Amino acid sequence: MDHFFRRKRAGLVKSLLSLSLIFASVLMILKLRLSEKEEVGTRHARDAGWCGPDCFPSIDAPVKSNFWKLNAAAPGNREDSQRAPNGTPASWDAQVLNCSEDESVKSQDWFRRLDPRFHQFVLHRHCRYFPMLINHPEKCADGEAHLLMVIKSVIEQHDRRDAVRKTWGKELTVDGKKIRTLFLLGTPTTGKDTTNLQKLIEYEDQIYRDILQWDFMDTFFNLTLKEVNFLKWFNIYCPGVQFIFKGDDDVFVNPRNLLELVGFKVEERKDTDLFVGDTIAKAVPIRNRQSKYYIPKELYDKPYPPYAGGGGFLMSSQLARRLFAASEDVELYPIDDVFLGMCLKRLNVAPEMHSGFRTFGITRLKVSALNREPCFYKSLIVVHKLSAQELLRMWSIVHSKDLVCAQRTSL
Repeated sequence: MDHFFRRKRAGLVKSLLSLSLIFASVLMILKLRLSEKEEVGTRHARDAGWCGPDCFPSIDAPVKSNFWKLNAAAPGNREDSQRAPNGTPASWDAQVLNCSEDESVKSQDWFRRLDPRFHQFVLHRHCRYFPMLINHPEKCADGEAHLLMVIKSVIEQHDRRDAVRKTWGKELTVDGKKIRTLFLLGTPTTGKDTTNLQKLIEYEDQIYRDILQWDFMDTFFNLTLKEVNFLKWFNIYCPGVQFIFKGDDDVFVNPRNLLELVGFKVEERKDTDLFVGDTIAKAVPIRNRQSKYYIPKELYDKPYPPYAGGGGFLMSSQLARRLFAASEDVELYPIDDVFLGMCLKRLNVAPEMHSGFRTFGITRLKVSALNREPCFYKSLIVVHKLSAQELLRMWSIVHSKDLVCAQRTSL
């Protein structure tokens, strides 16, 4: 009999928990729907230049592929009537929700020979700027941010963003230098629960207010879109920021060492064209079809210019603005860090190699114990790659009073 009542109580508890979860979900959805009607802290309404769906022209022409329909691409050729004296739009001006295929490409012999997995990229790479779903123009508005931490992420990687916010991405002031943080996102890929994922990211942003989201699908080939859309965004909204760290959400960053490097460059007056990271020189396109970074000869058939590994790099605001101008004249390329190398080459700027940036790990031998040595993490600037749990653990160890290291740890 006692066993029977225990089972009844367990069933009752489970039922109550299920009802509580359902009730909480309903409340969250209601809260999100109500918040969407407000002007502050909502999707679209954060941008002073946003005029809502009524501004969009009707799309009469059918979109020819599901890939691009979900991407909701925008050529970005619609200009805002209000512009700064230097020609920069006063607010985000890419609001056209249609991007048709470049039909002229289909008739070319090289396109017919091209690996089919690159067809959609080539047919739509003239589509460069996209509508913003979440914007935070206020992030740089006060002109007090010294260093802007910009992190590439995707909607599903909440645990990584949470770990970054608790560690190196935490907004704070170090020696009078203000650090601000932003995450760059697109929209969920095909086959995922896009509606609920979008609601969750909007709710996350209401809590942390540190997300920029554009209306293109978050795929590997679209990482370059994050580069060009961010450069345009930065050029519009961040006139006072002096330096940018740009990296992935699975790296360990030491902000104090990063600011120390910035200080050295300023003292040496070498900060104007600053672009420093884990530089890769004399690289060539990978022809192995099984590789994530495979590039067919029809798309690119010459050595890459020097570029910094996309896991993390530092650049000055002056160079970022010049990169934005240069990027508009460089054809989009499916590997984002190589694309930035192409833009740097156009500016005749060589990315600087720095041993503190380890975008391939402390050592390339993954099983090496050196990759888990906290004293190296304490002395370096960027280390790639860590899971959310590994980042939290290593951050705790590195900042523990019990950690004793030599004055300077070297490899």
